[in-house]
Amino acid sequence: MDINTITEIVTRPEGHAKTDWRDGDAWLGGGTWIYSEPQPALRRLVDLDGFGWTPLELTEDALVVAATCKIRELHDFEPPAGWAASGLIRQCCDALLGSFKIWNMATVGGNMCLALPAGPMTSLAASLDGTCVIWTLEGAERRVRAVEFVVGDRRTALARGELLRAIELPVSSFLARSAFRQVSLTPRGRSAALLVGLAYDDGRFVLTITASTKRPVRLAFDAAPSAEALTDAIGQAIPADLYHDDIHGLPAWRRHLTFHLAEEIRQELVA
Repeated sequence: MDINTITEIVTRPEGHAKTDWRDGDAWLGGGTWIYSEPQPALRRLVDLDGFGWTPLELTEDALVVAATCKIRELHDFEPPAGWAASGLIRQCCDALLGSFKIWNMATVGGNMCLALPAGPMTSLAASLDGTCVIWTLEGAERRVRAVEFVVGDRRTALARGELLRAIELPVSSFLARSAFRQVSLTPRGRSAALLVGLAYDDGRFVLTITASTKRPVRLAFDAAPSAEALTDAIGQAIPADLYHDDIHGLPAWRRHLTFHLAEEIRQELVA
């Protein structure tokens, strides 16, 4: 879609996200959302491709995913041997239902910053206990846990003009065993519930709930919980008004899915 309010595109932003930020500005990643509908408030786009970030970098401690990394690039990443939970990468990418054109243009950071409850990149980052690296307008850098980055439907922890630079996914999370469950109202629909469980070698059990809730919910246990303990923990962590309500699923149904899929994951990982 043409956006006829845009008067300028900054193709080579300078330095540490320092930009003469003003009302009407927006960061441009893949553009799959910005160009999908009218944006009457926008006047200028700052193209993140101008930073030239490396899409994926593997360090000793983390897989660093640039905000501009395309969904296709992340999906095609070949993990090192021994990463038991590496399958979550492709499972979450596959949960982003779209054409090959979307996959080749949509970015990991864009999916997270859009902050839809069903955003699968948010699910991936939150479930792996990732960290979001954020650039401020002052040229500083701050970090936010991925589970706390999306704070509500279409709302993030970003302040005005701030930029999501990268997501750091710890190698230690990839070494855990994983279980994945995702349900949609229709065969090719948006996720109504997406849950991920991790079981660590030291006995820890972590369940991350997304899509059915307006923001991610992460429950951590020192040891695998009983069915009753898990049910109680979910009930305490998710009040009724935290379940999402839209055309893709009613809150009561999403709540039912959450408890049902959580128990499936618990049984799989305990076994």
